Amino acid sequence: MTHALGAPTCATADPASASALRVVRREQVAEDVLALTLADPAGNRLAPWTPGSHLDLILPDGVVRQYSLCGDRWDGHRYRIAVLREPHSRGGSEWIHAELREGDVLAHGGPRNNFPMVPADRYAFIAGGIGITPLLPMIQQAVRTGREWRLLYGGRRRPSMAFLDELERLGGRVDVAPQDEVGLLDVAGWLGAPDPATRVYCCGPAGLLDAAAAACAGWPPYTLRTERFVAASQDRAVDQSFAVTLSRSGRRLEVRPGQSILDVLATAGIGILSSCRQGTCGTCEVAVVAGTPDHRDSVLTDADRAAGDCMLVCVSRARTDHISLDL
Repeated sequence: MTHALGAPTCATADPASASALRVVRREQVAEDVLALTLADPAGNRLAPWTPGSHLDLILPDGVVRQYSLCGDRWDGHRYRIAVLREPHSRGGSEWIHAELREGDVLAHGGPRNNFPMVPADRYAFIAGGIGITPLLPMIQQAVRTGREWRLLYGGRRRPSMAFLDELERLGGRVDVAPQDEVGLLDVAGWLGAPDPATRVYCCGPAGLLDAAAAACAGWPPYTLRTERFVAASQDRAVDQSFAVTLSRSGRRLEVRPGQSILDVLATAGIGILSSCRQGTCGTCEVAVVAGTPDHRDSVLTDADRAAGDCMLVCVSRARTDHISLDL
């Protein structure tokens, strides 16, 4: 996932922080979209969260997948996520759709928020397909706080678009635009003239994010915030070997071309919770003590990158021949 702006978080993910959630409800909310309601197995209150947050679900085979929270953040005993069935993906969504049942228990990490909702007078929300999920709590927050808002929601066809019933109850602020009815979304036309008081939040496929970026090019800096499910393409230098020092123990490890810091740490017995392994989710973020990161993720903001005090170890490397991490 990628974000146009946000405060540096620089918190090291720790597998020991994972706890359990029980599936208390499965609900088909669109073609190939399954909503799961999750609760603490003992009935305890769940950790609070803010709009834009996600959970890291740890599947039985150890695979970690990330899903946006899309329920009521004021319900202290329930989380809700929605999972798009993607048969040609890495298998997590297929297993959830085919195998996960009510009553099953999964480990999880989080909630974490790499896509925070910042204060604004007005909000313009743009969603494509399953990208509606992180925007639902933002819309609810805008309603609660009395802020002006509107939503442009696109998808292949109406039956494939989740939570339409919830959204259409909100009235004329929601523009539903299935592709088979209206074609591709006219993001620039829908946004209109730049408005310094508006913040634009967009989540969906890469083409939609690119269209939103182009449409907001003439808007004030940091107007647009996006969340990306597939890593953005980047120009990358040739990989070089470099050393990683674990600052807490002084241990030194070598990262060779073709290796990730995450994999080298795992081989050395250093467990770091990770999810996407593409630099899109932020789960494996680690604080940098010394050295200069070569950022290759789609999460950190320009401010984060300039600060150089954190990095995503699944994809990012070092520009210097040595880097020290807070591990």
